[in-house]
Amino acid sequence: MKNGEVSILVGGKAGEGISSAGQIVAHLLGQAGYRVHMYFDYPSLIKGGHNFAIVRAAEEKVGAVRKGVDFILALDQQTVDLHRPRLTQGGVVIFDTGTVKSSSGIGIPVKEILDAEKAPAVMGNSAFFGAFARAAGIGWESAETVLRKSMPKGTEQNLRVARRAYDMAEERLKIPGTGGACLPVMTGNEAIGIGLLEGGLQAYFAYPMSPTSNLLHFLAAYADELRIRVIQPESEIAVILMSLGCAFAGTPSAVGTSGGGFCLMTESLGLAGIAEIPIVIVLGQRTGPSTGLATYTAQADLHFAANAGQGEFPRFIVAPGDAGEARAWSREAMRLAWKYQVPSIVLADRIICEGLYSVDGLTAPAPGSGPLPADPAVRPYFRYAYTESGISPLRFPPVKGEVIRVNSHVHDPDGITTEHPATTRAMAEKRMKKGAGLLAEIEGMDPVKVAGDRTAGTAILCWGSTKGICEELGSAMGFRVVRPVVLQPFPEKTFAAAMAGVARFWMVEENETAQLGRLVREHGYVPAGTILKYDGRPFFVEELADELQKAIA
Repeated sequence: MKNGEVSILVGGKAGEGISSAGQIVAHLLGQAGYRVHMYFDYPSLIKGGHNFAIVRAAEEKVGAVRKGVDFILALDQQTVDLHRPRLTQGGVVIFDTGTVKSSSGIGIPVKEILDAEKAPAVMGNSAFFGAFARAAGIGWESAETVLRKSMPKGTEQNLRVARRAYDMAEERLKIPGTGGACLPVMTGNEAIGIGLLEGGLQAYFAYPMSPTSNLLHFLAAYADELRIRVIQPESEIAVILMSLGCAFAGTPSAVGTSGGGFCLMTESLGLAGIAEIPIVIVLGQRTGPSTGLATYTAQADLHFAANAGQGEFPRFIVAPGDAGEARAWSREAMRLAWKYQVPSIVLADRIICEGLYSVDGLTAPAPGSGPLPADPAVRPYFRYAYTESGISPLRFPPVKGEVIRVNSHVHDPDGITTEHPATTRAMAEKRMKKGAGLLAEIEGMDPVKVAGDRTAGTAILCWGSTKGICEELGSAMGFRVVRPVVLQPFPEKTFAAAMAGVARFWMVEENETAQLGRLVREHGYVPAGTILKYDGRPFFVEELADELQKAIA
């Protein structure tokens, strides 16, 4: 354990609760005042295969994991065989003596403990948790508090299992408390869900598709309590059409999907554009093309999201960099979609969606104004009335004596289909006025973040989940870090201010073609080079540090 941080790897087979075990470890360290981040690696299998989670905890905020680990919690032999080379000097392996052969470490007879407590096999993870807490020098009271919160079912039996393992283990590598505040720990999917709810969400539609499936599960778990509708239709096409129908009727809604599902939604995205129906789409990126690697990550859908749908219409795209930003900007995505009557896309990736983060509050500006309501005294009501801003006042059916029309064809202010050239041009210009107003508002919302050495002439540009690792290395290595959070409409003025004084910069992205690099080239910025990763895994801290040193030397 060095520099006030520690890393723990939990490994085993799919179906053994590796993610849950990692999350409990993360909560334990969070209670000790550490800031945590967890990466979960798993194949697209229900059972079998090798799963592992890495939890990194530090006194300062972290958003990436290291290759090296200080503890390995091995539920099977493969975990030891694959990951022992990661172990740092003085590191500790905690293993099940019934399934793992190891010449060193702390062996725990998990089956004997379970038999003694007449506990099911699924409670074996509690034995590992208890042994880890003792090996890390963490008091039983803290471990018990975390287990009670994390195990609402079978709590007392889990505690007895964990306590037996705790008493059998011994302290090896003490993790001291930091004295810092205990912050909430949540996944990006949970943070997005909270942000959508804060933005007024009343209905959520999704077909299960990693990495946004857990957003569906999270919202469904609280649907009755929060009095929202959470529905799983039969397909992604039904998902977006149902959401658009809700919005037409005045119900704020959102959908969740990944690249393959978003492909099926693109025709309806064009419908949202011309019919000026607000919608929020949570697009969780994973490795493509096609099904690709269904449970691994990528940053390869930026240009797809920016150009999806036929024709031209304004849209809002935001790429949060951690759970705190995901919460704040999801809330703003709801507000902006309804104010400007445009599609909003929250462009996350698997690291954001399924990664675990300490969250210290909202990180976006206070919300501005919302939708423009129609004056009930104004009759007749025109759904697409011309206004100076391009935003037509909203009214929802049923309204006595009024017909409220939406139309996927070119239409006049009343929503009546037309092919008249002057009306076609006027309606196109009306929609683009909304885009201009949206851009003007975004420029005042801190849409481009600057970190690291803010005065350095050498910079790295990144976006989305690479925030954590780039900001950490930028500070350590003396680079400026520039990160656009809003990607469409692109905030040119704020970006220019962030880049002032930069002589050369490198792109750091998790795709093959430097998609953000292509975007900034359109605005006159040419990178000196790229550092790219596209194997489905995120950059590890040591890995990117080496690449930066080689590239910028």
